[in-house]
Amino acid sequence: MNPSDWKIRSGLLPRFGPPPFVLGLDFAGTREDTGEEVYGVVYPPRGAYAEFTVASLDGLARKPSTVDWVHAAALPTAGLTAYQPLAGIAKIGPGDRVLIHAAAGGVGHLAVQIAKYRGAHVIGTARASKHDFLRGLGADELIDYTTTDFTTAVRDVDVVLDPIGAEYAVRSLDVLTPDGILLDVRGTGPDRAEVRAKAAARGIRYDEFRMAPTTEDLDEIAGLVDAGALRVSVEQVFPLEHAAKAHELSETGRATGKLVLTV
Repeated sequence: MNPSDWKIRSGLLPRFGPPPFVLGLDFAGTREDTGEEVYGVVYPPRGAYAEFTVASLDGLARKPSTVDWVHAAALPTAGLTAYQPLAGIAKIGPGDRVLIHAAAGGVGHLAVQIAKYRGAHVIGTARASKHDFLRGLGADELIDYTTTDFTTAVRDVDVVLDPIGAEYAVRSLDVLTPDGILLDVRGTGPDRAEVRAKAAARGIRYDEFRMAPTTEDLDEIAGLVDAGALRVSVEQVFPLEHAAKAHELSETGRATGKLVLTV
């Protein structure tokens, strides 16, 4: 499951229309027509909280062969939200300094690994209790946001990946180089006016990213997993009938890695 699941349920993402609908973006399963093991993305109303769903071929790819169903199902949305902006938009590479907010979260912990794999110097914000976890994923510097203002601890950043927004986005402009990129991975929205204006005034590129699944990118992520360069951390697994409990945990914003529902 993803934070977007409870946001859709709560009406915070109205583009999916009014209920009733089936929640859930991510899944891993077996194609009925070919028997192939796949993973990918669907959208409500034909969501993934179900025994069967209907998926477009361009939102499907072969499941990574080295992980189980639970870990494969945890990958698509978070993996694409980390991979597409870092590799496709910012095109980060060796020597780049990358700051990742909420680095221990579902998107963040995958972004740390993708940035490190591509040769970047990786800085993350997270609670101190999660620093050892992130060092194990390759983070070079870590900032405890509960005790330290990241704008005083880091400078000359080339790319910021921000899944939080609001004042974090505005403050992130202060740590970027003049030709840096701020990747807002929450999609587009009406609450971005201040950061848009300030980024434009400073000549900093501000990208409001929205994930769009493709088989090619899902294959790239699966390849990283099978090569041992990327692993998804699953904090807790819930049976589908306990989806409400999973939503409650997700809404706290304190989960490390991903939460998964099993059917």
